[in-house]
Amino acid sequence: MDHIRTIIGKEWADMRRNKLVLYVILLVPLVMTAIPVAMLAVMRQIPPNQSDLQEMGPMLRNPIFAGMTPSEALQSVMASNLLVLFLMMPLMVPVTIAAYSIVGEKITRSLEPLLATPISTTELLLGKGIAAALPGIIVTWLAYGVFLIFARLFAVTDRVFSVFVDPMWLIAMFVLAPLLTILAVNFAIIISSRTSDPRAAEQLGALIVLPLMILFIGAIAGFIALSSLTFWLTSAIVLLLNVVVAFLAVRLFQRETILTRWK
Repeated sequence: MDHIRTIIGKEWADMRRNKLVLYVILLVPLVMTAIPVAMLAVMRQIPPNQSDLQEMGPMLRNPIFAGMTPSEALQSVMASNLLVLFLMMPLMVPVTIAAYSIVGEKITRSLEPLLATPISTTELLLGKGIAAALPGIIVTWLAYGVFLIFARLFAVTDRVFSVFVDPMWLIAMFVLAPLLTILAVNFAIIISSRTSDPRAAEQLGALIVLPLMILFIGAIAGFIALSSLTFWLTSAIVLLLNVVVAFLAVRLFQRETILTRWK
């Protein structure tokens, strides 16, 4: 554990010196939180018309929106679907951190001394993974909390606000989001261990967002009904993927080969 704590401390110290990483940590949550909050504020002022309700027809089939007035339905459906953005947040933030963690150390010539220490590959990757994942998880939870504060102010009724604290979103934020963060970190570590360009590692790692885009588009189009079951099943799949990807990350991170190839 001492080795892991040392790695985490070192990673966070490096992170504070990297302005690009800090910008991502701060700006991505800010933008993704502002979008659903702005939608709530705008929809509070603009009453829905019949065409709006017709366009939302497939989405309104979700039982969680049953019995709502048009104003309640418009706010609940649009803002609830936009909350899927909060599941993308813990992917984008740690991918940037993890991508620069390994490749950046090679560029600054600090990776070789680290790999020469007695620390095991598992301890090394675990320390780097925790250092990258925790900021992603924390900023996601903070952003969700900020959203709930503004949702309390802008929701037209208590029934609308109750949608945003429905058990399905608690599962999404406190179970699925951390699992997605770990998956993104492991995926970024694999890529960054096989490339010498931090930007390429970051861009390739960001591809992991694509499956969530399918969920986002499917929810908006009404093809996928968001529910507790949906998020539990997704969490189970991501957990299984985490086990596989973590195993691959350790196997593919060959210390001697990395040093030889990058010199």
